[in-house]
Amino acid sequence: MLFNVPLCLTWLRIVLIPLIVGVFYLPDHMLAPRDKDLVAATIFVLAALTDWFDGFLARKLNQTSAFGAFLDPVADKLMVTAALLVLVQLSRLNAAIALVIVGREITISALREWMAQIGASKHIAVNSLGKVKTACQMIAIPMLLFYGPLNIGWGSEPAYQIVIDTQSWGMWLIYLASALTLWSMFYYMKRAWPQIGQRVGNLL
Repeated sequence: MLFNVPLCLTWLRIVLIPLIVGVFYLPDHMLAPRDKDLVAATIFVLAALTDWFDGFLARKLNQTSAFGAFLDPVADKLMVTAALLVLVQLSRLNAAIALVIVGREITISALREWMAQIGASKHIAVNSLGKVKTACQMIAIPMLLFYGPLNIGWGSEPAYQIVIDTQSWGMWLIYLASALTLWSMFYYMKRAWPQIGQRVGNLL
């Protein structure tokens, strides 16, 4: 099945990806630079929310499918990769950090596919470390897209206002995410190593 409620949310996430990138190519007379940051960050947050809702609705409505299980992580990786490339182009993120995150996703995706083919996918099931990494990453990216002070509060009194430095917090979180990215990659590789060693031994 190509379309049901959860899959429509996943397709929506894919449609939103070029908007995150494209907003920065609009001329400044159409959208001011700070407004571009706000719009891109907002679109990314909306896209990230669809990631949670499609999984929740798939279980709630009993509409899980093999195609959905394939498309959902693809949409996530495309969204994160597109956002990281934009941040690198805007000089808000070091290319090495983006390479670590994207390289890990490619490596682990290939590893999971290979492990599934040999019937050993349970050895590299998603664990809590990967979830923490994803959470840090998904909070850091919209902060770096916004890249400025974010006022949260109510009323006009300073006592009721909280100012978040999204540039600093986003940078710390993306560095933490990259460290967890390497850690989780080594964890999965260690779990898969007996299977890898066995297959390599059979070839020699």
